[in-house]
Amino acid sequence: MKIAIPRERKTLEGRVALTPDAVELLIKAGHELILEHDAGLNSGYQNQDYQAVGAKIVENLADVYQADLIVKVKEPMPEELALLKPQQLLFCYLHLAAYPHVLTALLQQQVTALAFETLTVNHRLPLLAPMSAVAGRIAVQLAIQYLQKNHQGAGVLLGGHFNIYHRGKVLVLGAGVAGSQAALMASALGAEVFVFDKSLEALDALYQKDSNLQVQLFDEAKITQLLPNIDAVIGAVLIKGANAPKVLSIAQQQLLAKGRVIVDIAIDQGGCIEGIAATDWQQPAYQKNGLNYIAVSNMPAAVPRTATQLLSQAITPYVLALANEKLATDEILQTAIAVQNGKIIHPALQKN
Repeated sequence: MKIAIPRERKTLEGRVALTPDAVELLIKAGHELILEHDAGLNSGYQNQDYQAVGAKIVENLADVYQADLIVKVKEPMPEELALLKPQQLLFCYLHLAAYPHVLTALLQQQVTALAFETLTVNHRLPLLAPMSAVAGRIAVQLAIQYLQKNHQGAGVLLGGHFNIYHRGKVLVLGAGVAGSQAALMASALGAEVFVFDKSLEALDALYQKDSNLQVQLFDEAKITQLLPNIDAVIGAVLIKGANAPKVLSIAQQQLLAKGRVIVDIAIDQGGCIEGIAATDWQQPAYQKNGLNYIAVSNMPAAVPRTATQLLSQAITPYVLALANEKLATDEILQTAIAVQNGKIIHPALQKN
């Protein structure tokens, strides 16, 4: 099969879908690999690294979209959507519930589009998990940065066990992969961390990793009570394939003291913080009512080298299965199908 990897076009998106090692594996399996010029550059991979393992480098985006299977990181941009053709396979993060215009275009182009974020193995999301883990940690780094006075923050140092005057307080909404990694990192820094989730199993698993965490079943009244003393809120709520529920109202947000920070990791699925607007890496934060809001829709792009290596390792077996034409018989691959031949396939999209 002819497989192509375009250069990512989302704002400051430096990841590439496959490393040279993954490309080499696919070529040795008998497939043809095409890479858009400089697609791997921001992840530390040169064109010659791909050429050395047998990939063909092309300059023209239209040439990339002649392939049978397009493998990329983020949802296609308008200039890419226009190049998609019927019967093509597209495999990437789609988050179509939050991007209805992309959904419409994919239906019109009659492609078969598979979403990394819904591929399911034993009730887990193995292609979403590594990027969620990265995003959780970056969320804490951003909270630290935007609590600083030079970013119009409160001037609070989030961590530091030596800090006897004001130990930073972090509220994490969601104990999935992203929320857990955010909570563990904030706790390791010395912050006081409160984690809320509707799953007792998820909370127990997190508490086993760090007994300093204050984990509780979701309780809106308790959250409201905590908010006036919280320095950073991190929203990390996931519903597979669908828009995230709003778990922090505008009224609750206004209970935070001035200069505090709200980070919404779920913005790719519409956001779990009521009223929050998506941001990007050119301007990660905006101020509203004295608070810093951060909702970067491709958070792992800040560390493209690490993120690319993790993502490529996770997706390669499924790319190989697609290239070997196993979609019709592979039950795991079928969990990732969002749209096919002009029809919506994934149940979560049918509800939206």
